[in-house]
Amino acid sequence: MNDLTSQNPILELEGINTFYGQIHILQDVNLKVLPGELVCLLGGNASGKSTTLKTILGIVTPVSGKVLFDGQEVQKRSTSYRVEHGMAVVPENRRIFGDMSVHENLLMGAYLRNDSDGINEDYERVLGLFPRLRERISQYGGTLSGGEQQMLAMGRALMSRPRLILMDEPSMGLAPILVEQNFEIIQQVNEQGTTIFMVEQNAHMALSIADRGYVLQTGRVVLTDDAKKLLDNDDLRKAYLGR
Repeated sequence: MNDLTSQNPILELEGINTFYGQIHILQDVNLKVLPGELVCLLGGNASGKSTTLKTILGIVTPVSGKVLFDGQEVQKRSTSYRVEHGMAVVPENRRIFGDMSVHENLLMGAYLRNDSDGINEDYERVLGLFPRLRERISQYGGTLSGGEQQMLAMGRALMSRPRLILMDEPSMGLAPILVEQNFEIIQQVNEQGTTIFMVEQNAHMALSIADRGYVLQTGRVVLTDDAKKLLDNDDLRKAYLGR
């Protein structure tokens, strides 16, 4: 784990309140992610995890509070602005382009870039990280297994050369052995220097690779600490790790 205490956050939520109609979903949420960190946001169903991610991406606008990306307030900026400035998302259930080849899917991740040398460099890096994708390079995305689709979604996000990758439930719908492989890949990407903020229900797997974690319950952050301390936390173990 890096010594990150002296760095400014790349992502910060300050006093975020988000509503769906009259329903108060996120209540005074504060969190931060420092450059180089892997931070997870944990919580059960209806805890507000997805709304937090949508608020960070600009799909949902908070009623009050600030979303800061690299020190700049972006809560009133569009999703495309945030993506252009270095956010990338690996969405829930992968959402790759099923009728496009692996090659085309990867290039879609670089659609905002025009540095062909850099794109080629990142393309080779992604195929080096995911040799299985090189083997499947001309196959349609829709013909890949769940684990391969997860690799493709991750590779597509990396093709934008992001400053921050947002991951939504990366273990969802995967067989247990693939979940383990998937988290090893996420850890590897992080260790190569990419900052990752991950929303995840599988607390044990997420905390086993994260630097820090936040726990959401009915829209409030109820716990935050180093990942190792959270793994040893009795309250968290009873609530999330007891199964």
